[in-house]
Amino acid sequence: MTLELEGRRVLVTGAGGFIASHLTEELARRGAVVRAFTHYNARASRGWLDGIEPELAERIEFAPGDITDARSVREAVEGCEYVWHLAALIGIPYSYAAPISYVRTNIDGTLNVLEAARDCGVRRLIHTSTSEAYGTALSVPISEDHPLQAQSPYSATKIAADKLAESYWCSFGVPVVIARPFNTFGPRQSARAVIPTITAQLLAGRGRLELGALSPTRDLNYVANTVDGMIACASAPNDALGTVFNLGSGREISIADLAALLVKMTGADAEIVSVDERLRPEASEVERLVCDASRARRLLNWEPRISLEEGLERTIEWLRANMSFYRPEDYTL
Repeated sequence: MTLELEGRRVLVTGAGGFIASHLTEELARRGAVVRAFTHYNARASRGWLDGIEPELAERIEFAPGDITDARSVREAVEGCEYVWHLAALIGIPYSYAAPISYVRTNIDGTLNVLEAARDCGVRRLIHTSTSEAYGTALSVPISEDHPLQAQSPYSATKIAADKLAESYWCSFGVPVVIARPFNTFGPRQSARAVIPTITAQLLAGRGRLELGALSPTRDLNYVANTVDGMIACASAPNDALGTVFNLGSGREISIADLAALLVKMTGADAEIVSVDERLRPEASEVERLVCDASRARRLLNWEPRISLEEGLERTIEWLRANMSFYRPEDYTL
C-alpha cells in the first residue's frame, strides 16, 4: 500500500544532506508539507536544499537547529505525523579521529528524536540505519537477521542508535521502522564516498586514480531507489513495527571493478592504485556487502528501479556540471 502524502505534515532531520535532500524534495513533489530540519550554521546555509526548485520550496518549512539539542528537536517534531530521521555524522575515517562527535550526534541525537516522537505521538518514525552495521558479511546475501558487527566507531554508534529505536517500540510503543540502506550513491554525495572519489579524480584528468583497498565489495544503490524505499517504509504494516528493512540492489561489485567501470564510462585514462593513506585499519575494513532485500519486496512492494549503470551515468553527468564542490587532489576524511 502506497502512503498518501498529499497535505500531510512530515519532518526530515538532516534535510540538507545527501540522501535527506533528495528525500525532502520527493516528499514535497508527492504533496507533503515538509519541515526540513537542517543543521544551524552562521551562513544560514540549508546544505543541498539551498538550490531547491522554487515550487518545491513553497511546500517546505525550513527549521534550522541541532540534533543534539533536545528542545530544538522537540519543536521540529511537534505537529508532524511522519518523521524521517537521517541526521547523522557519516564519514567512517573521521570516526577514528573524533569518535565522541559520533556518539553525541548519532546516539544522543537519535535519543532526542525518539523522545520527541514519543511525546508528540507521531504516526510513524522512520529511523535511518546503515549496512555498515553488518560489518563484513558472514553469509550472503545479507538479510536483516545477519549479526551486527561494529567494525568502526561510526558503525558502533549507528548500531546503538538502531537498538535505541527498537527499544522505544518495545518499551513505549513508539511506531518505529528502521530503514537500512546499503551503499547509496548519486548526485550531491560527499567526496568521503567511493563513487564521487573515483569520478572526481577521473573527470579532473588525473592519470593516477588513488584509492584505498580494492578488493572489498559493495552493494551500490542509486539514491532515487533508496528514497523510494524510505518512503515505502512509512506504509509498513503494523506487525512490522520495530523491525529493519534492508534497502539494496542485491548486486555485488568490487572497488577494483567499480573503478574500472567508471574509467570506461568517463573515457578517462588512469592507472588505478591503492595508497596507504586511504586504507582503513585492517580489522575495520568491511570486506563484503551484498543485500537481501526480500523483506522490503514482500512487505513494502519495493525494489530498485534504476540500475547501477544508469545511476552511474546520471551521477557522472551531475559531477561534470558540479566539479567545484570537489577537490580531487585531496583525500577527504
